[in-house]
Amino acid sequence: MNSGPQDDFGIDSNPQNSMNMDSNPQNSAEQTDKVCIIGSGNWGSAIATLVGRNCQRLPNCESTVNMWVYEEMVELADGTSQKLTEVINSRHENVKYLPGIRLPSNIVAVPDLAEACEGATLLIFVLPHQFLPRLMPTIKAAAHPSCRGVSLIKGLDFDQETKLPVLISRGIEEAMGPDFQCGVLMGANVANGVALGQMCESTLASSFGPPADEITRQIFHTPTFQVQHVSDVAGAEVCGALKNVIALGAGFVDGLDLGSNTKAALLRVGLLEMAKFCKMFFRGVKDDTFTQSCGMADLITTCYGGRNRKCAEAFARQQMEQIEEEEKKDEMQDEIIADQEKMCELRWQKIEEDLLNGQKLQGTLTAQEVHLVLDSRGILDSFPLIKTIHEISFKGQPINKIVEGIVANPHQGHCASDSSLYVR
Repeated sequence: MNSGPQDDFGIDSNPQNSMNMDSNPQNSAEQTDKVCIIGSGNWGSAIATLVGRNCQRLPNCESTVNMWVYEEMVELADGTSQKLTEVINSRHENVKYLPGIRLPSNIVAVPDLAEACEGATLLIFVLPHQFLPRLMPTIKAAAHPSCRGVSLIKGLDFDQETKLPVLISRGIEEAMGPDFQCGVLMGANVANGVALGQMCESTLASSFGPPADEITRQIFHTPTFQVQHVSDVAGAEVCGALKNVIALGAGFVDGLDLGSNTKAALLRVGLLEMAKFCKMFFRGVKDDTFTQSCGMADLITTCYGGRNRKCAEAFARQQMEQIEEEEKKDEMQDEIIADQEKMCELRWQKIEEDLLNGQKLQGTLTAQEVHLVLDSRGILDSFPLIKTIHEISFKGQPINKIVEGIVANPHQGHCASDSSLYVR
């Protein structure tokens, strides 16, 4: 246990001497948290810079923070190769996913998931959500019985039988057991800017109750990472997922060189469709959530600076070139369409490989799943922008159709919720 070492800012660490792992109720003001970060990509490493320093100074936290790292070999500048965990623990830098940023010395990269999660009372989930199902049994067996979670994952799951959206935080709760609660941290947080200490805001949405909500907020909050708390988990989480879909549309706008006016119109319509989707499928979503960092602010920053926008712009420019070439060929139109659909899939894969250095796009996956649920319920036309983004992304429709998606229903407002569609 700690005996008062200093963190990277020279602040004395908590002087705790022991921790009783069997008496750590999450509603106790005297709880001692053992934090584990599950994931070590660009965003996971960036949030580790904040969480690590906070756990060094907060008296209610163990100083050491385990970060589960999917083990892989990385090539170093001198031409040699080394395990990523060894590099992180020796250099205190994630040279592959967050190069040039020093991680706090109390962040420990652990390749074994069970070892990383052993006895954890706060689990921070920050990895592509498609990897969760095979990991959850190990996490459940290793973590503290009274642990809680915060998901930083921006996406949605979908029930294959009901064709309804499912919160990732809800899926985590179900996998961990009936007493487990999972909140979310969503906001206008481009990882590199957070890691560099550029001032930004974020939204913690949770219903842990006092004092756990505030204790959890403090683990993330810093002078340059301002965290506000709300209780609307569904609204915050769905905003975090859908903004990546709208960001694809923003990339298409940029690929067409249409300028800020068009992008502003896209953001306005996109926010309305996000709000409509939230209220249509989830109970208790609050209007105020859309003016939090997790709502409007996250949409803005993602549509100007995120990876989904960046990749969609590349997609737009490449597809325009490809369509021009196809128009010159004397082929049957149905063959061209079939080729375009296949080409869309391959192009996204290639762009992801070329531009993201091993990271994954979430906007394309979410766009497909959202399209599935809307189409299955016969309400796709009520979301013209999302529909158009999907058609361009996966059906080979011309990029300039994005404008039609923006102006299809320019006067739409908030939609009333439909209780028949609620999923929880």
